[in-house]
Amino acid sequence: MRNLLTFSAFVLFAVGAASAHADLPDFTQLVEKNGPSVVNVTATQGESDTAKQSDDGDDEDQQDMPDILRRFFGPGGPGMPPGHPRFGGESLGSGFIISSDGYILTNNHVVSGAEKVVVRLSDRRELDAKIVGTDDKSDVALLKVNATGLPAVAIGDSSKLKPGQWVVAIGSPFAMDHSVTHGVVSYVGRSSNGRGEQYVPFIQTDVPINRGNSGGPLFNLDGQVVGINSQIYSNTGGYMGVSFSVPINLAMNTVEQLKSTGHVARGMIGVQIQNVTRDAAQNLGLPQVGGALVAQVSPDGSAAKAGVQPRDVILAYNGTPIDQSSDLPMLVGVSKPGSTAQLKVFRDGKTLTLPVTVGELPADKATLASLTTGGSSGATHKANALGLAVEDMTGEQRKELGLKDQNGVVISRVGGAAQRTGLQSGDIVLMVGRQPVRSANEFHAAVKDVKPGDSVMLLVKRNEATQFITIAVPKSKNG
Repeated sequence: MRNLLTFSAFVLFAVGAASAHADLPDFTQLVEKNGPSVVNVTATQGESDTAKQSDDGDDEDQQDMPDILRRFFGPGGPGMPPGHPRFGGESLGSGFIISSDGYILTNNHVVSGAEKVVVRLSDRRELDAKIVGTDDKSDVALLKVNATGLPAVAIGDSSKLKPGQWVVAIGSPFAMDHSVTHGVVSYVGRSSNGRGEQYVPFIQTDVPINRGNSGGPLFNLDGQVVGINSQIYSNTGGYMGVSFSVPINLAMNTVEQLKSTGHVARGMIGVQIQNVTRDAAQNLGLPQVGGALVAQVSPDGSAAKAGVQPRDVILAYNGTPIDQSSDLPMLVGVSKPGSTAQLKVFRDGKTLTLPVTVGELPADKATLASLTTGGSSGATHKANALGLAVEDMTGEQRKELGLKDQNGVVISRVGGAAQRTGLQSGDIVLMVGRQPVRSANEFHAAVKDVKPGDSVMLLVKRNEATQFITIAVPKSKNG
């Protein structure tokens, strides 16, 4: 009887193991069909571009990215010998054929600044490629080779991706072309703090992506391209389990615009925004933390014309909820300039719907800087519950800072509750709540009734950035 039970258990285990094995995906057919559509891209930069390379192989553009987010070319990173092609002014990446008449997609950073681009096909043919157009904000570049009858990929729908789905990457990590890696989608719509990339809702995966994979395709299990591999999350220079791809829907929209107009038009409504913190939500009377807090409204922008005001919280854009401020630029950016969008806005305890006509983002629009160190000046001290001392601004100071509306006082000392907010001497306070302040006396009048347990929102300008800062005054020990 015991032997019979043991045999039965073994059979059940074997059947279960076989069933589990049967459920695992087999990528062989996908790779066999799509491998010929993936190409190796070699971009040769001029001497001036080569001189810009840093000692560790990162290019100038990478220096403007957070250290932890890296775009990768081919070999030439830390530990590579000086004689490697990377140090000779070449960058190696991947790409894929999107039409049989020779159009190829890759990353902008693979071919940026290149004087010559060569594409090597799976049959070892090497073809000179023309750069049809590039878009640094989406990190997409469109190439064209003089050939016909090329094997093209099938384009999928990146909007249907969900976390947990299997995906496959084919590319040239470390110049080892047609390498295959796989993983799952970790997150959809991830924002990046890279320069200008707030308009890209990245696909985050755990697919191993390394140097040389940049520009290669990301496939779903139906063999359709759903993304362009672009970045990895790393503080070592190698893969650490988090990779980012540009959604193919966004990339193909970029392709159509590059073909038709030579540039990419993006929507803009003219607001500077920030995340809503717990303290800010409490101060605003917002039922829950979420949305995009409007810190500044461009006077002649679309949002101003629609009636958007500082301290408004944008909760939804065209019906799509805004969970955090980084969600909004991605939605606005893909909106067609001239179209009308509906903003769901929270203001003073009420929810409003404001129609806004989408403007166009200037091609050279720089990413707004974060708050950085400001200057300091002499003090006009006066006690208040926030722990801030401020002073009036001179006409010359206002002119230098571009404060045409005469608002603003300079913070001269930071203490008390304000010390925990990151405020610094030299920051400019433009508003207390919704009340503009034009002098130190107005500032102190606005905060004189603040008591322990209260919180106050200040609109603060530092360099080119404007942001709401919430100061929560601790309750007294006896309270």
